[in-house]
Amino acid sequence: MDLKQHYNSLYNQSIEKIAADTYQIDNQIDSLSDNRFGISLLIRPDSHTKKNIQGFLDELKQIDPEQYYYPSSDIHITVLSIISCYDGFDLATISIPDYAAVIEKSLIEIKDIAINFKGITASPSAIMLQGFTNSNSLDDLRNNLRKNFTNSGLEESIDKRYSINTAHATVARFRKKISNKDKWIEILEKYRNFDFGNFKVDKYNLVYNDWYQRKQFVKELHEFQCS
Repeated sequence: MDLKQHYNSLYNQSIEKIAADTYQIDNQIDSLSDNRFGISLLIRPDSHTKKNIQGFLDELKQIDPEQYYYPSSDIHITVLSIISCYDGFDLATISIPDYAAVIEKSLIEIKDIAINFKGITASPSAIMLQGFTNSNSLDDLRNNLRKNFTNSGLEESIDKRYSINTAHATVARFRKKISNKDKWIEILEKYRNFDFGNFKVDKYNLVYNDWYQRKQFVKELHEFQCS
């Protein structure tokens, strides 16, 4: 897959929907009865990159403060959703050490990964950062995880919703109709190719999470340090 072309295609299709008011509003963001939870393996960007991201989000907020903007604590790249969020998932029903062991095995011989967030893209329901990696190591890690969890007999729902193959990070979601749409799109265009930062992955985090990875719901289950 040509990643740049993929991001471009996503952006162009989604901007058309934003311009035509046919984008998707997420009605569950503010729901008090949203009980969708799961477990995921994450990468989090460094503080310098997160500061640059918040500068972008601050400009969007000035135009339309009603949308859902991710705080720095919640910004992440999903390596893999091991158990995709579903209503009623109970952490007590799984053995965290067993999951950690499969991940440890999958990390063996994975080379250093560096990620560059350069530019933004979009979906019909969100704004995302374009992530580019320095090698195929993230793909290798995901494939190791897929194979090892399939063979483990542990509960998993990897790729059930969709097969993840990019290093994007979602940073804003549509929670209401966009006000001052033209100005909002103008800010998106301004940051279309902006370099938010380059960082080396120094650890991976296995977490229990809600759909939006909100800090108040996330539980850190295990941290894997890169050697």
